[in-house]
Amino acid sequence: MAEHTEVLVVGGGPTGLTVACGLAAHGVGVRVVDRASGPATTSRANIAHARAVEVLHRLGALGDLRERSLEPRAMRMHAGSRPIATVGFAPDEAESTQALFVSQAMIERRLRDRFAELGGAVEWATALTGFEQNADGVTAEFADGTRVRAQWLVGCDGAHSTVRELAGIDFPGVPVAERFLLADVHADWHRDRSVSVGFFHRDGIVMAMPMYDHEHDTDGGDRWRLMAEVADLDGRLDADEIVARFAELVPARTGETGLRIRDAVWTSVFRIHRRLAADYRRGRVLLAGDAAHVHSPIGGQGMNTGLGDAENLAWKLALVVRGSAAEPLLDTYTAERRPLAAEVLRATTANTRLLTADSAVVSFLRDRVLVPLLDTERVRRAATRGASQLWVTYRKGPLGGRGSAPRPGDRIADRVCLDSEGRSTRLHAELLPAWVLLAPPGAHPDALARTAHDQLGGEIIALTDPGAEGQALLIRPDAHLAWRGTDPDGLRRWLTTALSAGTAA
Repeated sequence: MAEHTEVLVVGGGPTGLTVACGLAAHGVGVRVVDRASGPATTSRANIAHARAVEVLHRLGALGDLRERSLEPRAMRMHAGSRPIATVGFAPDEAESTQALFVSQAMIERRLRDRFAELGGAVEWATALTGFEQNADGVTAEFADGTRVRAQWLVGCDGAHSTVRELAGIDFPGVPVAERFLLADVHADWHRDRSVSVGFFHRDGIVMAMPMYDHEHDTDGGDRWRLMAEVADLDGRLDADEIVARFAELVPARTGETGLRIRDAVWTSVFRIHRRLAADYRRGRVLLAGDAAHVHSPIGGQGMNTGLGDAENLAWKLALVVRGSAAEPLLDTYTAERRPLAAEVLRATTANTRLLTADSAVVSFLRDRVLVPLLDTERVRRAATRGASQLWVTYRKGPLGGRGSAPRPGDRIADRVCLDSEGRSTRLHAELLPAWVLLAPPGAHPDALARTAHDQLGGEIIALTDPGAEGQALLIRPDAHLAWRGTDPDGLRRWLTTALSAGTAA
């Protein structure tokens, strides 16, 4: 006999844990299973861009990650041993959230801690082998013969997703670059750890990024991530062989002879592919994170995009499970998130092909023209904001809208607000699981708040924006604008349409 839950999440990585925490915060029953025997200890992704940091903050999972991370400052690029540009991160002074160099393993640990606070735990060594779905739910079966009956199944089980394969969702794509070596190492290397470095060479690029040493809870000054493009690999390489290759590659391609690798924490050999799921939903099965899209790791957009998927999906799925919204609302998840993933795939593919160009003409233009252009304030700010994903908007999606900015679908930046008692708070600290009704001074949003509560069923927090004028803003749990106006009847009509048909039209 199958056990029951409202939502079954397959995959205990950052995306699956974010979905689970978001659902649990909304009071939805959720179980998380993972085929691995236990939590990953290797770093894998090592940067959380601003959007990911915001998601963790809203979830209550950021914890001490700011203190246990390095702040990205710049990437210094070289043509061989010759410096050609320092591509600096240019923090947006209007934003309170910045990127962090922090291990994926540490982020997962904080998400597991938050999930535990919400009453959940990952069920390890639980491999999904099959499922059947009908109009009422999904029955999942595991390798040990046990079964779980869930209203919804969410696949967050990575690029080789079992859920995606069993659901029959196409995952087309193309190769982008040949093999790369990766190693997280402890090394003696007298280099400036305030910047990452990249070296263009005719045989392939070499990159090095400083990392926080989580084992010793310190920057330590000796942990680095090394990456190198290689085209002459035959067969598999073990950790010692990868380290030996880096010991040869680094001096050959950089001209530097001072690197002494003491030991490797983690090594990997990988090819870069670009793939995008044809759909993020098949009946009562949904995909998020790498199960829905994979792309080049250069730029660190994978975890950033996955956490955004998870937050977007969680509040919508919670409304459907609670009966406050109809199933078509879930179609807005694909409509809002898949175009963003397509844009990330295009950008990361273009950047990777530029960095790994083997054409003499393209390499000359890259080294002499394009990369040096990055060493300007205007370009630095544009590049930093592009990587941050703080620019993401859903205004062209089914829940978007027209009119003056901010338009429905736009992200609303964090800001200082006043609560009902006149006490200072911050907007994003009040979001998730709550929705926020943000009104200008002197407004009386009680009727709007009651209307929103009647339709949404969850917590609606009324705040005052001291610097605002005109209309009130209803802000979604993921910090995007849902509706703006002053008329409770207008809000009721909008919510009725959006929650029943998955469109604001």
